[in-house]
Amino acid sequence: MKIRKAVFPVAGLGTRFLPATKAMAKEMLPVVDKPIIQYAVEEALDAGIEQIIFVTGRGKKALEDHFDHSYELELSLRNKKKNDLLKQVEQLVPETGTIVYTRQNEPLGLGHAIWCARHIVGDEPFAVLLADDLIKTKQPVLSQMMQRFDRLRASIAAVMEVDKDQTDKYGILDADPIEDNVVRVRGMVEKPPPGEAPSNLAIIGRYILTPEIFHFLGKKKTGAGGEIQLTDAMEQLLKTQPIFGYKFEGTRFDCGDKAGFQMANIAFAMERPEIREKLLAFIRQVDQEQARN
Repeated sequence: MKIRKAVFPVAGLGTRFLPATKAMAKEMLPVVDKPIIQYAVEEALDAGIEQIIFVTGRGKKALEDHFDHSYELELSLRNKKKNDLLKQVEQLVPETGTIVYTRQNEPLGLGHAIWCARHIVGDEPFAVLLADDLIKTKQPVLSQMMQRFDRLRASIAAVMEVDKDQTDKYGILDADPIEDNVVRVRGMVEKPPPGEAPSNLAIIGRYILTPEIFHFLGKKKTGAGGEIQLTDAMEQLLKTQPIFGYKFEGTRFDCGDKAGFQMANIAFAMERPEIREKLLAFIRQVDQEQARN
């Protein structure tokens, strides 16, 4: 079956970015001039996804408004003949019915957030994108994964190697390579301490999952951090179906981390001709001043 639907868990409070996220959804923090969530949605649509499913919570109205018409703004831009900006704003609004919203009423973890979308997804394979993981690449990572799904017909997680002392921040795989950039998963564990991890191959925020995952998420067993973990449900799914890891092509920025967020801004700004030279000159200036101090 074609992957038609993508789930975006966006109910988190964004506490690592307080006070900026006190009254603003963390997914709306801008990288250059686009909110983080827009990059993820564009990736999904570019990959051929037909329905975007946002799992939201309190305080996410700005996110919902971002992908809707702003008639006053559009009228103002039209009257001022700012046609380029008008086009950008209008392109944010997908065809009616493309975006669906559901609520996660309790912060019970990533696995629970995905389970909240079960009735909208139905009995078909689907994608999951975590907007905090912003990936700079020529071909959208989800497109790369969908090409592998067409052949493997099984759940796939995007993976990358991380420093061995960072395994307690990720779901970690025990896996065997089977071909270029693809591994077959033997087991997985959520956030193992360094020294106890089966490898340094970490799951990054892109998944293609079969609908059977909802059966295991529905058991609502808690794991690391007292939350319902997707990794735990995938480990149970692994007993009945194969699961693969895909080593994607591209550079990943952790925009849930303050340093990673700033790195993403620099990397994406460097691709903009109107910004690049000014930014390079400023970076050199700051570097020289720090060297003198």
